[in-house]
Amino acid sequence: MTQQKQTPNYTFALIVMFIVCFLIGFITTMNNSMIECCKNAFKLTDTQGQLVNTFFYGAYILAIPFSMLMNKIGYKKTLLAGLVVVGLGFVLNFLCINNNLQSDVATIYTYFLCCMFVVAMGVVMLQNVANPYVMVLGKPESGAFRMTLSQALNSLATTVAPFFIISVILQGKEPKNAEPGDIPSPYLILGIVTIVLAAVLLMLKLPEIKEEEQAADAGEVKEYKSSVFKYPHVWLGALAIFMYMGLEIGIPSMLPAYFKADPTLAEAKFDFWFLHIGGSATSWLPLYWLGMMIGRFIGAGILTKFKPRAILTTCLLCGAACVGLSFLLSGLSSVIAMLAAGLFHSVMWPLIFNLGLQELGPHTKAASGVINTGVIGGATLPLLMGAVVDNPSLGVGIAIAMMFIYYLYELWFCWRGSRIGLSKK
Repeated sequence: MTQQKQTPNYTFALIVMFIVCFLIGFITTMNNSMIECCKNAFKLTDTQGQLVNTFFYGAYILAIPFSMLMNKIGYKKTLLAGLVVVGLGFVLNFLCINNNLQSDVATIYTYFLCCMFVVAMGVVMLQNVANPYVMVLGKPESGAFRMTLSQALNSLATTVAPFFIISVILQGKEPKNAEPGDIPSPYLILGIVTIVLAAVLLMLKLPEIKEEEQAADAGEVKEYKSSVFKYPHVWLGALAIFMYMGLEIGIPSMLPAYFKADPTLAEAKFDFWFLHIGGSATSWLPLYWLGMMIGRFIGAGILTKFKPRAILTTCLLCGAACVGLSFLLSGLSSVIAMLAAGLFHSVMWPLIFNLGLQELGPHTKAASGVINTGVIGGATLPLLMGAVVDNPSLGVGIAIAMMFIYYLYELWFCWRGSRIGLSKK
């Protein structure tokens, strides 16, 4: 009598990955939320301020080489390497800035950008691990649900990060009063915590999964192409992530310029339950990230009842409607309409990623690296939007209107691009 093979229990591994997703979200949003602080501390233009995103997201150009590394050394070693690199980047940031506070602000800003690039290299490794690992830790049909749940915890971190900047880095000061010396101190603590987390994980056992063996265990018989580069939907998925970064990062990146264009917004206040917001653009960012967190927790629930493509389409249309509504309104109402788009941006990342990783079997790790290169959209699109803002004949309104181009591509990818090259339609 043939003994039935026991289904592996991946609960512990998923918990570890959820912690990693929280860390990725915290670091990424903290970096983006530092734009207004850096602009004031280092006396920067809007374009120069966007270099914070350019250096951070520019590291995703290394996503393919890092995915090749992951193919060789596996998920766990890549995870550990990513945590160590993140920790070292934070420690270097503290040492470089703290020991050069007497230098000119341009030199200090250069140190800051270079060290955050090191941090970003570690985040790229973690991102390469997180997405395919969460996808394969369970049944393929529930992959989108697991991805969305992991991104919900990612969003919890993105909601906390702006408060961390205001409370810990600025210690209650307004961003307009930020100085170079305010920036490095908490980074030392973050670096040490990350390295300690790596040391703890080193002693723990995580499953190493070979996707082709997992498919065989599930009774799937399928032939795969010789290379991940022969799957068009993977490359189109990378471009979809590229465009998506213009949506997710576009709004928080443009918010300081939006406030600058309308000085009356500095007097606007919003009070709801525990939220007491007013003054700088940075103080409003938690509303955007809170919307993304709520949207992802809701998305994790509705993905069990509705098709991913239908949910992504609805979110794209509603997000575009929020941005469009911000053009029709004025003052605080316009800001709230734009921030509300975060609720609908929330599930786009996991759904786009899920569509890009369909039917890849042994190429899943490599595909993750290819798709992750699209994150360089966070390095280029906000920089381009910042240049539009700095152009007197254009301005922040035109920069925000560029987002409608990103929405259109995502709709095309959802219904056509993600199907190209797949055997099953």
